[in-house]
Amino acid sequence: MEIEKGIKIKDLALIVENTLVISDLHMGFEEAANKQGVLLPREQFEKTVGRLKSIIQGEKFDKVVILGDLKHEFGKTSETEWRNTLKLIDFLKKDCNTVILVKGNHDVNIDAIAKKKNVEVVETYKIGNVLFCHGHELLEDYEGAEIIVIGHEHPAISLREGIRVEKFKCFLKGKFEKKTLIVMPSFNLVTTGTDVLTERLLSPYLEQNLSEFEVYIVNEGNVLNFGRIKDLTNM
Repeated sequence: MEIEKGIKIKDLALIVENTLVISDLHMGFEEAANKQGVLLPREQFEKTVGRLKSIIQGEKFDKVVILGDLKHEFGKTSETEWRNTLKLIDFLKKDCNTVILVKGNHDVNIDAIAKKKNVEVVETYKIGNVLFCHGHELLEDYEGAEIIVIGHEHPAISLREGIRVEKFKCFLKGKFEKKTLIVMPSFNLVTTGTDVLTERLLSPYLEQNLSEFEVYIVNEGNVLNFGRIKDLTNM
């Protein structure tokens, strides 16, 4: 599904020209949760690779851009984080030689991993008129971009049918200072994300009235345009 001219949603990823864009994988999330006493099965890596295989199948990419938060821990890189991050980069490089990491707020101590696997680490990345940044802080310069793509927020939305409530990851599209703003969902398959209808949002790009933002829900790989946030709040 095309979310903007030249930008296509495929499952939890964006395709821009010949570049695959994914965001917020948070490798090592389960180990961090286990340390805090939350028991989660360690299935994230296998599920992530499986989901990526279905996205990559039938496509040809020159580059993969990871839009921040490749790893989860703020401090010392855990053993699981190190091992699975390296394996994930190896998997991505099977189909594409160039992997670029737009640095997120969780990507502290990422330099050793990046150097080992020849991953370029940048603060922003630009393809034509599209500027990619993680979204945890506002940029000072948008380099003439007309479209901004961010991660960080992990947007999701809860839909009700009678007493049943189900939460879905989603893309958002709206405006920021007269530019088109696209917010990507998290590729972390352990958690769904932040409900943009009811929960506190984190990104300074979303400190605004979101009622006119469009919602693109991802359900088992399928993408559905659910209209504007203001229409969903009135349902």
